[in-house]
Amino acid sequence: MTERPDIHTLGELRASDYDYRPLRQEIRDNLLSALAEGRDPWPGLHGLSDTVLPQVERALIAGHDIVLLGERGQGKTRLLRTLAGLLDEWSPEVEGSDLHEHPEDPITEATRARIEAEGEYLPIAWRHRDERYVEKLATPDTSVADLIGDVDPVRVAEGRRLGDPETIHFGLVPRAHRGIVAINELPDLAERIQVSMLNVMEERDVQIRGYVLRLPLDVLVVASANPEDYTNRGRIITPLKDRFGAEIRTHYPIELADEIAVTRQEADLVAEVPDTLLEILARYTRLLRESPAVDQRSGVSARFSIAGAETTAASALRRATLHGEEQAVARLVDIEAAVEVLAGKIEFESGEEGREIAVLEHLLRRATMETVQSSFRGINLGPLIEALDGTVTVSTGGDVPAREFLGGLPELEEDEGDDAEDGGSTAGLYDQLADRLGATTPGERANAIELALEALFLSQKISKDADAEGTIYG
Repeated sequence: MTERPDIHTLGELRASDYDYRPLRQEIRDNLLSALAEGRDPWPGLHGLSDTVLPQVERALIAGHDIVLLGERGQGKTRLLRTLAGLLDEWSPEVEGSDLHEHPEDPITEATRARIEAEGEYLPIAWRHRDERYVEKLATPDTSVADLIGDVDPVRVAEGRRLGDPETIHFGLVPRAHRGIVAINELPDLAERIQVSMLNVMEERDVQIRGYVLRLPLDVLVVASANPEDYTNRGRIITPLKDRFGAEIRTHYPIELADEIAVTRQEADLVAEVPDTLLEILARYTRLLRESPAVDQRSGVSARFSIAGAETTAASALRRATLHGEEQAVARLVDIEAAVEVLAGKIEFESGEEGREIAVLEHLLRRATMETVQSSFRGINLGPLIEALDGTVTVSTGGDVPAREFLGGLPELEEDEGDDAEDGGSTAGLYDQLADRLGATTPGERANAIELALEALFLSQKISKDADAEGTIYG
């Protein structure tokens, strides 16, 4: 953050090189500057750069209000909050103005009178861009007074006329003058409340209890909505929908790498979670979005994989604390332990009642197999199969520390006749698995070998017996 400008009066502002611009022009200029300079105007957004973001950019350049339609967890709110980065970092306002009026463009008679009376000595305050972004979660109990305003009886009792703007206690939208108003889940607003937005968005005046105040509000209204809610639970009334210049559909990340990047960026991880586990979670989420057993109308949010990563990390930290491990590293067993916790984040079709956990476990096995095949392609796991000959087993589990797991692995015989580069050498198979995943610590090595054992089980090369006590491969 740069320092607040050292300008305190209207005279100093006019003597500086500050150039007043209406809000939409300010956003347009800053967006075009970022694009021309090759700067990313949308930091932290993944998987939308070729689809959604160009549409948003065109809408902002055109000066349109925007409504984003998309299922839950598609980054709509994050995209709306990123819009604040397109505002000037610092913006001047008349000190003490309830509506944050710009000294070069006052909109109330009281402020015009102050400028006339105080002239060059009018005090100037500065507002940071973060203060010019206002967010409101639409709820059925939201009132017109919350959004637009209401008559303040105290001010009326003081002797002001009802038609005097000074009697009005302004709501969220007028107070966001020269800023961005974001309304999340717009269809949840009662229809009569949506009606109150009509004049604000088109005529730019405010109607309160029969009084029309001609306030040329300079606000950008953006909103989000779930398409399912839009058509069923609630709706955006047609006149309001018509006032949004751009209706843009969002989507989940198309590329697997973007799905992983979102999880890595958003998850607050208390332990190390290897990239292979994040890939499993990303594939898992994508398989759920394609499953006929899952209600796709409600969507499978990116929060599913984020919560999965955080729960997996928490499981690893718990194990490390219990057993005094120096480093907490997540393993496949930690994802398996998180399945029941994640079940509540998914809406299943009505015919799947009682099968929810079975569906989740089945899709997790598919996601694990796809990830392991991609990660260990070309490595010969045959010696590990031979070592587990029915008399030798490997034990693991959520409470089994990495060193104990590694210490219980069978020794593998060397085959001098094969070329290690072809993946045929049995010498150092465990090292090959670790090297393929870049694993160096005991926890990372244990995760790599655990993945290989699970792959052998899923391909029906070895058996697996799992219960509350742990897991045995053999």
